[in-house]
Amino acid sequence: MKKTTEWQRSLNLLDRQRSALLVVDVQSKLVPHIPCPQRLVWNIRRLIDAAKLFEVPVQATEQYPQGLGSTVSELKVLLPEANIKSMFSCRECEGVFQGFWNSEIRQIVVTGIETHVCVLQTVFDLMEAGFSVFLPVDAVGSRFEIDREVALRRMSDAGATITTVEGAMFEWAETSNDPKFKALSQLVRETGPSA
Repeated sequence: MKKTTEWQRSLNLLDRQRSALLVVDVQSKLVPHIPCPQRLVWNIRRLIDAAKLFEVPVQATEQYPQGLGSTVSELKVLLPEANIKSMFSCRECEGVFQGFWNSEIRQIVVTGIETHVCVLQTVFDLMEAGFSVFLPVDAVGSRFEIDREVALRRMSDAGATITTVEGAMFEWAETSNDPKFKALSQLVRETGPSA
């Protein structure tokens, strides 16, 4: 066992100095087809709020917005201008990946829809590029549960870290002594929509 003075925080935990949040394609014409859409949007909104609280960079994408609409209004007002893409993977938005890498960001929290299409392809491409990916299961969705379940299994088997919204938020906080912990506690205590 190491001496306590040599202990370092595990690289398996999110570090707000080295991580970013990516919101993938939470668009107006897609969201209504996802089970429990209000809860999904609520969870993503809490992650965005926590990222802002802990100064974690946030980026968003939109898949073919001419046909699928823009990011839902509840989130759009909180996000920077979305990166537009036609490829399912966010790899097409090369500037996003490069910007993260140039900023010494190595951990990406990926949220959005659909889990088995744009989220999965983005996660695999991020890992191929050398990033560690964290996937809050309560902040990703697909129209059909079987697609979501299989995609989550594939990403986990490939090395993505499966987590939850609250798990990610508490890892960003790291300690209850953080001056921002009171604001985080308010996010945690929120009562979300039941469906």
